[in-house]
Amino acid sequence: MFNLCTFSTASPSSTFIFSLQLHPLLKSYNSTSNQCRNSRVKMCSLPQNTIVVGCGGVAVDFLATVAAYPKPDDKIRSTSLKVQGGGNAGNALTCLARLGLNPRVITKIADDSQGRGILDELQADGVDTSFIVVSKEGTSPFTYIIVDNETKTRTCIHTPGYPPMIPDDLPESSLLSALDGASMVYFDGRLPETALIVAHEAVRRNIPILVDAERPREGLDDLLKVADYVVCSAKFPTAWTEASTIPQALVSMLLRLPKIKFVIVTLGKDGCIMLERSANGPSAEEVNVDSFLESLELKKNKSTSIPACISSPVAKFKSEGIGTVCGKLYVGTAESIPSSELIDTTGAGDAFIGAVIYAICSKFSPETMLSFAANVAGAKCRDLGARSGLPYRTDPRLASFIQ
Repeated sequence: MFNLCTFSTASPSSTFIFSLQLHPLLKSYNSTSNQCRNSRVKMCSLPQNTIVVGCGGVAVDFLATVAAYPKPDDKIRSTSLKVQGGGNAGNALTCLARLGLNPRVITKIADDSQGRGILDELQADGVDTSFIVVSKEGTSPFTYIIVDNETKTRTCIHTPGYPPMIPDDLPESSLLSALDGASMVYFDGRLPETALIVAHEAVRRNIPILVDAERPREGLDDLLKVADYVVCSAKFPTAWTEASTIPQALVSMLLRLPKIKFVIVTLGKDGCIMLERSANGPSAEEVNVDSFLESLELKKNKSTSIPACISSPVAKFKSEGIGTVCGKLYVGTAESIPSSELIDTTGAGDAFIGAVIYAICSKFSPETMLSFAANVAGAKCRDLGARSGLPYRTDPRLASFIQ
């Protein structure tokens, strides 16, 4: 396993400021019952089916913290260094393992020192590595990560593994064995050819699919067409749909991808927005999605650091020039982490996704799911690297969600 070291620093906290008028549809709506803090009740010990299959990237992360990001031709010193496992799929599945599920990973590494470290760390956390393809030659994936103490940003320089994974690397017997008993399949958008084969078999078996849409990638469109759930980065929805705003883009995504049950866009310290598809009820009011979201955000409780969530009634959300979709809109806040505790945001999105998958398997309500995911991501941000801060299910911070 990789050697770890500790680190601490400071960062500004986030603030929400709104000066808009409340939408009429929300004036008589009692959102108190929909605040996540009131939905945080004890859940069952574990989901009935605990197997989740992930197909995507794993890597070694070389994390160096610096006082400030270097200028061209600068020579600076790091303030701390950590080497640990990374990669979107590896991080999200590690999160699931620590929460008590039984994740399996489909990916490829090389038989080198980095690859052996990747295997050791995943196995130590309880991730099933039986379906990892190990090439006798080549190099395993790795990423250089510069963590800027001043701005609390991280810059990633990724080197893909070689040789790349191809469908022939995954025999049909291994594919069927990997999916046997699975409750969900997760894709991070990497390994596109292999991922699509896994996705088609998951569809044939009626296994729900969650796709991480971090950025437009080769083959991602084909995965999105078969997805049941999508979690996006802040930039992806408008880039993929060419809509002018995120709310309009979410409407466009649900119209273009009719199988999707919900799409979440993560906004870092500004929380998240989720649009969930609903049956087209005759009493649902038609509203402009942009103005309605602005009114919904007014109801966010800015006086607490605890993540909260506000949901709308079912409505017909209209986007000019795009169309109308019937659904519910959710606004979730991120945890307001004290500056003395905020260390590193690397992998926060992967932690959020892992928690969302856990919540779906556990049948959490959407409000509870978003609050739970924000808590898990917040815990991760209190340590350097994508995995060190990932909480275990026994963590007291998760006690109101998990027994």
